[in-house]
Amino acid sequence: MAVTFDLFGTLVEAAYPDDPAAAVAAELDTLGVAVPDDWDDAYLEVHIDAPEGAEVPLPAHVSAALGSRDVDAPNNAARRAVVNAFDPEIRTRADAVAAVEAAADRGPVGLLSNCSVPELARRTLIRSEIPNDAFDATVTSVACGWRKPDARAFETVASALGVAPADLVHVGDDARTDGGIEALGGEFVDVSDTPLSAVAARFQSGRTGDCSGGPTDDTDDTNCTEHADPDTEAE
Repeated sequence: MAVTFDLFGTLVEAAYPDDPAAAVAAELDTLGVAVPDDWDDAYLEVHIDAPEGAEVPLPAHVSAALGSRDVDAPNNAARRAVVNAFDPEIRTRADAVAAVEAAADRGPVGLLSNCSVPELARRTLIRSEIPNDAFDATVTSVACGWRKPDARAFETVASALGVAPADLVHVGDDARTDGGIEALGGEFVDVSDTPLSAVAARFQSGRTGDCSGGPTDDTDDTNCTEHADPDTEAE
């Protein structure tokens, strides 16, 4: 058995810009890029025809949105603007460290996060209370190319951990995305229903099966929706 964790909304909480289009526009402006007058519309439009389940890196989306208005973004400005715009305050959730440490006592531990912003997951982990070496494998959708619930996202992290997807216990906060592991025969533990303290207790005791411990007081404000929604950038 191996355990994988979602990051945003599961192990950490992060405060994102209320208006991601405006945040990216402000960063583009500081880099000398002429932001089009209808930028809000351009940001909302779909510019890249990606396969179902594929991740569209937000810098690629921003670059394509600018290009649709004949605006050039030289010197990797789109990537720099996105990375700077999404630089949130981080709070490690209660019992997150204990849950990860307890899982590590059982076997390989991985991180699997939907995140379209380069560098965001790495910077988040550095700022969190979770030790930098806590994970045997870290996979993000922007790096592997596939978003949960796509099977290829789970297959990528399972391969990195040296197990079959069916041998994964995936801990997350969103049944729509994290629950995709169940289609591959693995197990989904929903922290919206099961506190991380109960997850930690399960791994500490070596139990398998249901680890439900009642509702959690932790809030979940991070889901995967559309590119214009700040929750799309990281989950």
